[in-house]
Amino acid sequence: MDYLAIGHIAQDITPNGLRLGGTVAYSTLAAHALGLQTGILTSAAPDAITAGLESIAVHCAPSPLSTVFENRYTPTGRIQTLHAQASLLSPADLPSEWTNPSIVHLAPIACEVDPAFAAHFAGTFIGLTPQGWMRRWDASGRVTRGEWAESESLLRSASATVISVEDVGGDWNVIERWASQSKAFVATQGDQGATVFWNGDRRQFPAPAVPVADLTGAGDIFAAAFFVRLQQSADAWDAARFAVDLASESVTRVGVREKTRVRSQ
Repeated sequence: MDYLAIGHIAQDITPNGLRLGGTVAYSTLAAHALGLQTGILTSAAPDAITAGLESIAVHCAPSPLSTVFENRYTPTGRIQTLHAQASLLSPADLPSEWTNPSIVHLAPIACEVDPAFAAHFAGTFIGLTPQGWMRRWDASGRVTRGEWAESESLLRSASATVISVEDVGGDWNVIERWASQSKAFVATQGDQGATVFWNGDRRQFPAPAVPVADLTGAGDIFAAAFFVRLQQSADAWDAARFAVDLASESVTRVGVREKTRVRSQ
């Protein structure tokens, strides 16, 4: 296997009903479109929507519930609600044959991914999108930002980390501290592109102006493209240019399958 993503598939509430979502869905479909053999380790209820993942090897640990999110975008940012959470994931849930992927993407969306996966895959290219480790929610499901307890150890063990500036409330002091602990670190900035920290340097990669149809999943597609290109080229600047282009293209489309219909470069 070339690309293994670990985390919950989501059932996203939209005005048109439930829709497949979650970082693992967007990232593996993007990696598959780039020619990689991809897999997902997840947990979900038996009735979870998985249409669109037919080209992906999916191992679904049993769960009474699926993770259900609702995202509303406002001029001041995203309002996110967690309506249900699937079972947590640990290395014990891995199929025995999934032992040597080229890239492992730890992709939590609701604190579901055991940090022990990093040690389990020591020596493998590990990409982190840690937003799910920073999420907390109240009794109503309203999601807010919390502390990422294992940040230093996971950042040092990862090959690359991608976050959104929104994940840390725009706090560049946090971003710069985490970048200093990382091999390659990216802070995505929506229509402003991304800032990349690598080899003691920092560079900004602007995004092209495009008509926006749907923002959902753009960061996940960016992360997959960045991890794939970085693993192949060992050049974070090249990987960032590639990822910005693909993520920008994705926001012009609606739906996980359409968004991940990316061109190979």
